[in-house]
Amino acid sequence: MLSSIIYVAGIVLAVLAVLDIIKKPISTAGKIITSVAVLLLSWIGLAVYYFYAKDHLTEWFK
Repeated sequence: MLSSIIYVAGIVLAVLAVLDIIKKPISTAGKIITSVAVLLLSWIGLAVYYFYAKDHLTEWFK
């Protein structure tokens, strides 16, 4: 039961992260690269995105 809750939470957070990435004013290539990285790296990718990369994406992909 707990594992399914964690699994669903990961999916929801990944979808929210990708939607947030799509809304950012960055290049299409930057959106694709960041979205794929977040999805492939699972929980580590989500943690890096939410705690660090979220605020720096516009600087990295102008």
